[in-house]
Amino acid sequence: MNKSVYIIATNAHSGKSVVSLGVLQMIMRNTAKVGYFRPIVESKSKKDTFIETVLEHFQLDMSYDEAYAYTRQEVIALKNEGNIGEVYDTIIKKYKALESKFDFVLVDSSSTIDDSYFDTNFNASVAQSLNIPALIVLKDNFSSEVELVNQVQEDLNNFLEKDLRVLSVFVNKATNATADTLSKLEQRFKDITFTLIPRKEELSRPTIREIANALNVEFLYKGDNIDVTTKRTIVGAMQLSNYLAKLNEDTLAVLPTDRIDLIAGSLVANYSNFSNIKGVVLYGDLTPDPSMSKILDGIQKNIPIMIAKTDTFETANIIGNTKSSIYPENTEKVKMLLQLFDENVDAAKLNSSIASFKSETITPRMFQYNMVQKARAGQKRIVLPEGTDDRILTAASQLAEDELVYLTILGEPEAIKTRAKNILGLKWNEERISIINPAESDKYEAYAEKLYELRKSKGLELSQAKDLMLDASYFGTMMVFLGDADGMVSGAVNTTAHTIRPSLQFVKTKPGVNTVSSVFFMLLHDRVLVYGDCAVVPNPTAEQLADIAISSADSAIAFGIEPKVALLSYSSGNSGSGADVDKVREATALVKERRPELLVEGPIQYDAAVDPKVGKQKMPNSPVAGQANVLIFPDLNTGNNTYKAVQRETGGLAIGPMLQGLKKPVNDLSRGALIPDIYNTVLITAIQSEF
Repeated sequence: MNKSVYIIATNAHSGKSVVSLGVLQMIMRNTAKVGYFRPIVESKSKKDTFIETVLEHFQLDMSYDEAYAYTRQEVIALKNEGNIGEVYDTIIKKYKALESKFDFVLVDSSSTIDDSYFDTNFNASVAQSLNIPALIVLKDNFSSEVELVNQVQEDLNNFLEKDLRVLSVFVNKATNATADTLSKLEQRFKDITFTLIPRKEELSRPTIREIANALNVEFLYKGDNIDVTTKRTIVGAMQLSNYLAKLNEDTLAVLPTDRIDLIAGSLVANYSNFSNIKGVVLYGDLTPDPSMSKILDGIQKNIPIMIAKTDTFETANIIGNTKSSIYPENTEKVKMLLQLFDENVDAAKLNSSIASFKSETITPRMFQYNMVQKARAGQKRIVLPEGTDDRILTAASQLAEDELVYLTILGEPEAIKTRAKNILGLKWNEERISIINPAESDKYEAYAEKLYELRKSKGLELSQAKDLMLDASYFGTMMVFLGDADGMVSGAVNTTAHTIRPSLQFVKTKPGVNTVSSVFFMLLHDRVLVYGDCAVVPNPTAEQLADIAISSADSAIAFGIEPKVALLSYSSGNSGSGADVDKVREATALVKERRPELLVEGPIQYDAAVDPKVGKQKMPNSPVAGQANVLIFPDLNTGNNTYKAVQRETGGLAIGPMLQGLKKPVNDLSRGALIPDIYNTVLITAIQSEF
């Protein structure tokens, strides 16, 4: 069951609160533990009143600080500094904390204050990163139905291009839109529902409290209730008889402080039930006459009466421009909003749409978040044999500072610590980073004897074993083999062959696996794909290709990806022939035989594997075509070139290669690896050790 939905407003003053409150009430009718999250608020100095209203009205079991991540200015500042990634990471972290605590989390976009591109697109990007569906709200402030339809289409196309799944659109404060308008939109967007919510004038009018705050008044009498709205504002300046004729129900009377006749007449009219005045504003920055004060004491019926320091025009102008908002004490307006939602929204249909949503993908940021959380939970020990490389030392410092793993670096301890601290200026957490010189290790002799025992049948002498154990790759691999480390990462200095040779000699492969291969996790802008094999097996046989496909599918599962496996070729289905295609076809049959529960397709071309339109056209009955997320290349040449081309052309992040098939995790770095590559490879190695 889907556990969240993101509500996004596409224009200013959309009245999104009616949808946010209504959806929360709808969810809480069937779900006990519900949370609320607004990634961006306007200010830290002044609390977001809508968050406060939600927490208080629905009695949510969470604090105000849990309900938001940043202020708008903080986000803009980080974006300008080039640190927008930090914003997404923090939002995901705070959202996931709520997701673990509640059965459902409603995520609400910040108020759109200026129709800015940044507001709408930022919220869409956050929703996409969180991998949750969206409800869109826009205000019907268009001059014609055509203009409204065009704008909705533009907004939806913008969201869909960002791979955001939109479940429903609410046209709020509807004036021009009709049921026919919705019908036209539903014909163009068949998977999206559309709802009209009519304009309700009372909701747009401010309360007495909001007017008082805007005018910065002094209360003579606060009355029984300042959290009420008025239907009409009357500025009194005419004769009393003419003025009284204008009074009607739920009026805000705005009167000069020195017009005792109008003030007394208003209150007498209210006292006698001739009118229903909700409040009185006295303007002009004057002090009421003492005799007037005595009269007010005697006849006012607990009506808020306040004094403003502004003149006639300024007072009327401020009142006219005061915007209505939702705040905790305004329970009357909250009830009106909830009633409006219930009267106009098919709650059963909407609830079903939200609950049944299921994402077929995992987003890159969520993948990275999950990776960090899994590593932090596991607290594994990883050995890094290449202690002379500055990139290794820098990545180790960062990993230790983030408290994700424990690390053993191989090399000369004093030289490494001196370089790390004094030359590179790194923070060095000695509780999390240990340094071992293999030649001086108290386990050197035992390791050498173990290697001799394992390899003597292959002609290895004990003296040779002792020499090999001075090699950091052999020493690190033996640490992993004997359980003194959970995994090893190397290759920043050494070749792939040098890194993995010891593993192939004595760590060996898992039961049922005959082929050691590799995968890259390709983090594209909207999804994560698994590419195999792009680093180890040059020209696999059909049997090896099947091994690679099965191992890659298992790797995907271990990292939270539900595999849909495509074995790639230059033709799709039965459209081509030849030795290369036949090899892929045979490998596909082997995978289906060995793992019948896997969704697998092959041979299939890359475009048919990942593009839904092409997949439907070329292989309409395939459950994988157009949706593949595990892509198996027919040979190393194709795979290695493809991953590099995709990485460079899309700007995506390639994490790996991750070796698969070994009994214990040993992973190889590229000699051109950057510090983030090393950081990420250590994390995936730590996670690998769990399965």
